[in-house]
Amino acid sequence: MSKKILLLHGPNLNLLGTRQPDIYGKVSLEQINDMAERYARQYGVDLRADQSNHEGDLVDILHIARNWADGVVFNAGAYTHTSVALRDAISAIEMPVIEVHLSNVHAREAFRHHSYLAPVCVGQISGFGWRSYVLGIDALLGHLGVKTEPTL
Repeated sequence: MSKKILLLHGPNLNLLGTRQPDIYGKVSLEQINDMAERYARQYGVDLRADQSNHEGDLVDILHIARNWADGVVFNAGAYTHTSVALRDAISAIEMPVIEVHLSNVHAREAFRHHSYLAPVCVGQISGFGWRSYVLGIDALLGHLGVKTEPTL
């Protein structure tokens, strides 16, 4: 049975490609989703992507995912630094979540240095632009026992 992953994007990420390209890059959300889907597909993984600018919608999407997904790659955007509700939702769904960010949040404003989500996630990847998503998927697949690395 193939693995299923939710790729979840939080607020303002629908504006990728045009929103502060010096920080977030010039790749659109649609392009990121396409690259992520192609990467996952090569390992027989079904990847579904979703995005919302609304905290409650993100909570609902996580709750629904517990019924079909094996894990989540999640860029919660600014909610990373403010949302106890999303932290609680991640804890409640009892599945592995990888936190990802396009920019290096630790090299930015001080308020971005703290993540409410990190303690309830498997790990955090930040600072690699659109590649953060591919790295997050790879990390999640490894955590789920899917072999993605070459045999050495």
